Amino acid sequence: MRLSLGQQMQLAQKQVLAPRMIQSMEILQLPLMALQERIEQEMEDNPCLDQLEPEQDEIVEPADGEEEPNRTSVADTERELVVKDDADNADDFERLLNMAENLPDDYEERSRPSMNRIEAEGDRRHDAMANMLARPESLHEYLEHQLAWFEVDDAVRRMAERIIFSLDTNGYMKAPLEDLLPATPPDVNGDAARFRAEQLAIAEQALAVVQRLDPPGVGARSLKECLLLQLLPGMPYFDELRTLISDHLEDLENNRLPQISKKTGYSIDKIQEVWHEMRKLKPKPGADFGETTVPSVTPDVFVERNEAGKYEVRLEDTQLPSLYISPYYRNLLKDESTNAETREYIKRKVNSAQWLIESIEQRRSTLTRVSQAIVDHQTKFLDDGPDHIEPLKMQQIADKVGVHVTTVSRAVDDKWIQTPRGIFPLKRFFVGGTTAADGEEVAWDRVRIKLQEIIDHEDKTKPLSDDAIVEELAKAGITVARRTVTKYRKAMNIPSSRGRRDWSKGEKA
Repeated sequence: MRLSLGQQMQLAQKQVLAPRMIQSMEILQLPLMALQERIEQEMEDNPCLDQLEPEQDEIVEPADGEEEPNRTSVADTERELVVKDDADNADDFERLLNMAENLPDDYEERSRPSMNRIEAEGDRRHDAMANMLARPESLHEYLEHQLAWFEVDDAVRRMAERIIFSLDTNGYMKAPLEDLLPATPPDVNGDAARFRAEQLAIAEQALAVVQRLDPPGVGARSLKECLLLQLLPGMPYFDELRTLISDHLEDLENNRLPQISKKTGYSIDKIQEVWHEMRKLKPKPGADFGETTVPSVTPDVFVERNEAGKYEVRLEDTQLPSLYISPYYRNLLKDESTNAETREYIKRKVNSAQWLIESIEQRRSTLTRVSQAIVDHQTKFLDDGPDHIEPLKMQQIADKVGVHVTTVSRAVDDKWIQTPRGIFPLKRFFVGGTTAADGEEVAWDRVRIKLQEIIDHEDKTKPLSDDAIVEELAKAGITVARRTVTKYRKAMNIPSSRGRRDWSKGEKA
């Protein structure tokens, strides 16, 4: 093979995204709250960007004898402004400077926030901070506070603290005790095994202390140990609970009650009573200390019926400020004494501000059209409920709106819609489907709802097999394979027919 250096020409096509297009896609993907934060950050970084106060949107009627003022809004005029780096932009900047002529004399004074507004904003932020939820106490902190009340040796206490901070979020100890032992000191001469044995005894003593802490069952190394730690003498069915947990936990999990009855001599009814009592125990004692706060959801889109009975979408973007380019920098550009470096800096900031304004407008237009197309397709869902949802793919909405499918994906990402039936993520309306017996497309959600309905109404003494469920779905006009039923049943945490059987009423096997 011959190696050489040289030059050659090659024709190739490739797509290069301009910074303006990248910013537009980023703005489109942001939900409402994130967009507000992005605008606030841009206003801090870009001195040319300012927001229009609500009172500035009012149109001042001319007095008698005065000419009608130019009613073209600042935002509408600025959307036509394009600053190019490869030209002197004389016409664009001339138009930018002329914008100030349509503004009142006290426009700059009115554009500045008043002291009352500043104080109100400060009070709002203070109230928001005061109403923030305090961080809940973690499981590790809760156990460590209890440990402080125990009088134990320092070595046991240190090992207990190490065990506490090795527990997982459910309160289980997954690591072996041997892994928590300290390293053997180098000055131990020939007694390393004895040292390890002493440290293991201290670790076992420390683990026993941790397992006495609240919540009951904490520090367990398995589900069986966790449940046994929660048993207390004197509680109902204490001996039966200990027997079932120690020897028949797997049989209970698989609903093999007849086998348990043969081995223990307990009746089926008694086993079910003990099993009912066992369900009061906590298999995950530390789960209550997890994050329980539910994040608030702010809908980006609202759906309402108009007078003709048609669903119409409305964007909830009234909280977004109306952006414009600051008049102060217009005056700097108008001032002939402004040097070239300052003018170039203002040009870049004006360009950035204009891109942001246009990206927000494009987001509003795209999200409105995509949402309306989704609502038009899922009218049955809004009228009759979730079991009437229609199969829908993003490509269908992209073809209807006239955009790329990735644009639809970004438009619905992390967006929520307020409907007469509640708040849903926009992605909720995109579901796959199958073909029914009559040739109609049926959404998978309808299959799952019908599957749950069939299992809820089955005879628990003779629960339906997956093959029988396929036949019941076929009677409802839904044709699916057996493996599909099995897949959805497992995804919905529905046991098999044997696991759903009620042995107290049926034939004992």
